[in-house]
Amino acid sequence: MTEPTVTAPRRMPLHTKMLIGFVVGTTAGIAANLLVGEAAWLEGLIAYVTDPIGQLFLRLLFMLVMPLVFSALVLGVVEIGDPRALGRIGIKTLLWVLAVTAIAVTIGLVLVNLLQPGTGLPPEVGQELLAASSDRAVEIASARQGVSGVDILLNIVPRNPVQAAANGDLIAVMFFALMFGVAATVIRSDGTRSFVDAVQGVYDICLKLIGWVIALAPYAVAALLFSITAKLGIDVLLQLARFVGTVLAALAIHFFVVFPLLLRLFGGMGPLTFLRGAEPALLTAFSTSSSSATLPTTLKVTVDNLGVPSRVARFVCTLGATANMNGTALFEGITVLFLAQFFGVELSLVQQVMILVLCILGSVGAAGVPGGSLPVIAMILAMFGIPPEGIGLILGVDRLLDMCRTVVNVGGDMAGSVVIGRSEAKAEVLQEAA
Repeated sequence: MTEPTVTAPRRMPLHTKMLIGFVVGTTAGIAANLLVGEAAWLEGLIAYVTDPIGQLFLRLLFMLVMPLVFSALVLGVVEIGDPRALGRIGIKTLLWVLAVTAIAVTIGLVLVNLLQPGTGLPPEVGQELLAASSDRAVEIASARQGVSGVDILLNIVPRNPVQAAANGDLIAVMFFALMFGVAATVIRSDGTRSFVDAVQGVYDICLKLIGWVIALAPYAVAALLFSITAKLGIDVLLQLARFVGTVLAALAIHFFVVFPLLLRLFGGMGPLTFLRGAEPALLTAFSTSSSSATLPTTLKVTVDNLGVPSRVARFVCTLGATANMNGTALFEGITVLFLAQFFGVELSLVQQVMILVLCILGSVGAAGVPGGSLPVIAMILAMFGIPPEGIGLILGVDRLLDMCRTVVNVGGDMAGSVVIGRSEAKAEVLQEAA
């Protein structure tokens, strides 16, 4: 008589744990805000417990971003191998970024012109928010002073790549890694192969460390969301409901309409299949508000869950973490027009088209970290005579919107990887047939 086999209990999936952490943190934070308000013990709980837990998790992720970006991009270029293929994937990625970002900004500008969110806010609310956030608004507004377009272009090439990495300058590090990868592809020597093997080791170590860090994500998500909702409550959201609603509606249209259409037409993938596979990365993006911090998870799920070849995913997702900011560009366009409406600044159609172009370019230079788009918005405001101090109007709700637009940013990276991965598969079949 054979004994019945004992099956081990199924483990709860990580993304389910993260979703539970999100619900628990948000519910507890709102309840604390409504029931005890600004109690001293609540402030102490946030300052000494939940904030440190959330920040520790973010620091662990950011600790791995630079070595991961360098190793992933070098390996991505080397694995592509053929310089012609590298150019092909690079051109496809550039076209994807420009086209999809232009669509995103256009959706935002059309919606903000239709809904006119800036005309419905009471002036006293705006003045109250400006007064409360004046110091930080001035600091953000001054962040872009003295930086010209030529400077931004020159800063792509780092004088010191180590210093660029220490300063968190992702674009400069990516350029350096790209050059390293191209040179390693051209040079066929024992030393080059040893270097590539070492880079592969760095990449593998980063992925292992990422697995350990991501296991802590459910607890970090609960802590981060509790801190945000306990501080914010619902007052500011109610005061800025029309602005928030406009941004969320535009992001939703882009994420749930544009992406599925592009995936179906050019990627051969259904929207439900994409959402199920991308869910862990999207939840991580929502909770961390950072494309850079989400990059490790984005790479993992793009390859494992969405079936994109690793050489394509490494290239597209790594570049996309800084350059493909659909949600950020959309948010920038809506915010500029919203503040123009609030302060009574009339913008012509030509000026709005100029804002569209600036948002596309500005989203490329925006840091892939929470609040990274705010200096870009300040620069655009100053260019069109809109008081940059108006940024203070949106600071109260920026974290929530930052979380939502980061989901669109990361979703755009993964959708682009699927589309470009399918295109590359077709190109390889044609080459073999020829």
